[in-house]
Amino acid sequence: MNLTAIFIVAIIVGGITSIISTLSNKKNKESNKLSKAERDDMQVQIEQMNARIETLERIVTDEKYSLNQQFADLK
Repeated sequence: MNLTAIFIVAIIVGGITSIISTLSNKKNKESNKLSKAERDDMQVQIEQMNARIETLERIVTDEKYSLNQQFADLK
């Protein structure tokens, strides 16, 4: 290959790389955007999960639960 061909190939590869990078960044930005409804739904789900975790913590730390576990261990 002569020097001119090498420069042309380098320019084409650089251009293709730039285009792919730009498209990839644009796609990532679009995927990171959530609508208000989606954010609200996620917030509701988080609040529901927190309530469930609090309930589970209350059950596990209850003395009756601990006593029942000790009886189960003895069997």
